[in-house]
Amino acid sequence: MKKLTSIFFVSGFALLSLPSFGQQKKWSLRECVEYALKNNISIKLTTLDVQTADVARSDARMAFLPTVNGQGSHSWNIGLNQNITTGLLQNQTTQFTSIGGTVGVDIYKGLQNQNRFSRARLAMVAAQYQLTKMQEDVALNIANSYLQILFNKENLKVQQQQLAIDTKQMERTQQLVDAGVVPQGDLLDVKATVATDNQNRITAENALLISKLSLAQLMQLENFQDFDTDDKDYPTDDTGVLLRSAAEIYNKAREERTVVKIARADVEVAEKDVKIAKGVYQPTIQGFYSFTTRAAYADRVVGYGPNLTTPTSVIGYIDGTNQAVVQNNFVPILGKREAILDQFDQNKGHSFGISLNVPIFNGFAARNGVERAKIALERSRITLQQQELDLEQTVYKAYTDAQGALNTYEAAKTTLAAREGSMNYARERYEVGLINVFDYNQSQTLYVNAQSEVLRTKYDFIFKVKILEFYFGVPISQITEKE
Repeated sequence: MKKLTSIFFVSGFALLSLPSFGQQKKWSLRECVEYALKNNISIKLTTLDVQTADVARSDARMAFLPTVNGQGSHSWNIGLNQNITTGLLQNQTTQFTSIGGTVGVDIYKGLQNQNRFSRARLAMVAAQYQLTKMQEDVALNIANSYLQILFNKENLKVQQQQLAIDTKQMERTQQLVDAGVVPQGDLLDVKATVATDNQNRITAENALLISKLSLAQLMQLENFQDFDTDDKDYPTDDTGVLLRSAAEIYNKAREERTVVKIARADVEVAEKDVKIAKGVYQPTIQGFYSFTTRAAYADRVVGYGPNLTTPTSVIGYIDGTNQAVVQNNFVPILGKREAILDQFDQNKGHSFGISLNVPIFNGFAARNGVERAKIALERSRITLQQQELDLEQTVYKAYTDAQGALNTYEAAKTTLAAREGSMNYARERYEVGLINVFDYNQSQTLYVNAQSEVLRTKYDFIFKVKILEFYFGVPISQITEKE
C-alpha cells in the first residue's frame, strides 16, 4: 500500500517520439476500471488459480465415489509348455486371453475424504478472495494513474496560460523598448522567460503523454494511440469519510478487507490439514469386488479312443506268478476350441470382501505429518494477527495522510491567493517603472509554482480520500464528477 500512496510524480526527461493520442473517446475512471478488470493480465492469471481450485474441489468430491478398474491381457507362450489339453509337456505356441474388473469403495478412512472436501471448499473461497484482492489492487493502480493524468492535464493548462501571458508581455516590452521607455536588457530577460515557459510547456506535454501511455498499458488497451480521459473536474468537498474516526474505519476494514479474509481462510485450511494428517492414525476399512474370466486358443478334448500304435501297456506283475498286469491304452480325441464367448462364460469368477488396514508403525511418518500440519496452522494464525496489525497501521496512516493532505491543499490555496495578489501588485509596479523585469518575473514564477502546488495537493488529497473510503468499503471507481 505504501507504493500506492506514493502518488504523483512528473517525469523530468524529454520524450523524443511517442504516438499522438487522439480524441475519439473520453474514458471515465469507472470505464477504465471495468475495462482493466476484464483485460488485465494479472487478473487473468489469478482467475486461472480460481479455476484450478475449482478442479481440486471436484477431485475432493469425486473421492467419495467407488473406484472401478478394468484389465485385460493377451499372451503368447512359445517353447516347452504344458499342454493344458493333454497335460503333457511339449514344444508349442499357445495363446491366452484374460479380462477382469475390480471395484473398491472406502467404508471408513479416518474421515480424510470428508476433511479433504471441506478443505477444498475453503481453498476455493481463499482463491476467490485472492482474485478479489488482485482486482482491488488493479483498481487502486488505475485510480492512481487516472488522477495522475488529470493532474498533468491541468498542469499543462497552467503552463500554456503562463506562456500566453509572458508572450503578450514580451510583445508589450518590445513596444516599450522601441519607444525608448525601457532598456534593451528588459526585453532580453522577457524573451528568456518566454523560452523557459515554452520548455516547461513541452515538459508538461511529455509528462501527460507518458501518464496516458502508462494507464493504457496498465489497462492492457490495444489501441492506446487514441486513448484519452474525461476532462471533467473532480470535487474535493466530498470528505464525509473524514468525519468518521480512524477506529471506526479500521473496525469496518477488519471485517470487510479481502487481505484479512484471505488470512482467515488460510487458518481454516490449515485446521483442516491438521485433521487430515491425524486421520492417518486411524484404521481404514475398504470393500472390494473382483471379476475375472479367461479363454484359451487351443484344441479341446472331446473324447478318448484306443491307442492303435500301443494298444496296451504293462502296469505291474502279480506276486508269485510273475504274471503281467496289462491295461488298454487310450489317446485323447481333439476337437476344435470352444467359442471364445462360451469360454468367457464358463471360466468367469467372482471375489469380494472387506479389507482392514491398521497403522502400527510407519517410521513416524504419520506423526511428523501431523507436526508439520500443526506448525503450518500456527504460522497461518500468526500471519492473520500480522495482517490485522498491518491493516490497523495502514488505516491509521491513511487517515492521517488524508487529513494532512486536506490541510496541505487548503494551505496551498491560501498561498496561491496570496501569490496572485502579489503578482498583480508586481505587474502594476512594473508597468509604472517601480521594479525591473527580473523582480516581476520572480513574482510570476512564484505564482505559477503556487498554481502547480494547488493542483498537486488537490489530486493527492482526492486519491488519499479514495484510499480511506476504499478501506471503509466504498468502491475505488466511485468518484463523483462535476458536470
